[in-house]
Amino acid sequence: MYRIGLGHDTHRLVEGSSILLGGVRIEHSRRLLGHSDADVLLHAIIDALLGAAGLGDIGEFFPDTDSCNKNRDSAEMLRIAWNVVLSQGWRIVNIDAIIFAERPKIAPYKEAIKNKIAQILDIVPNQIGVKAKTGERVGIIGREEAISAECVVLLETENSLE
Repeated sequence: MYRIGLGHDTHRLVEGSSILLGGVRIEHSRRLLGHSDADVLLHAIIDALLGAAGLGDIGEFFPDTDSCNKNRDSAEMLRIAWNVVLSQGWRIVNIDAIIFAERPKIAPYKEAIKNKIAQILDIVPNQIGVKAKTGERVGIIGREEAISAECVVLLETENSLE
């Protein structure tokens, strides 16, 4: 049996010195604002995994009303969510993600991002696709007010879901 999950996240950009995308720190004149470390890509992956397994969403697992999640490491959050999905008998077939950012340019970091996500999820990097799109200077992405990420994940299981 197969299941597809879709994840999305957006965080505002504010003054800072770096951002986290896919667990990789990228030097930049801005940072992403959020309750946790605001890694939009890992948050989108968490939602896609949980959604595919029918287990809810990131807000249910890691609510921003819980002080334990303040400045929380998104890689840790992804590991926790993945372990719950894994315990239900699912395995990842593939992940395909898009990062929407005017700047910084993502191309130089794609391989590092794929490798980091693969390490967190204990899969191989060729199971992960990472693409980047600008906002063409339109909207909140194009005006560099925010960065977004979208992700689709395909899970499979040999278990019967009754």
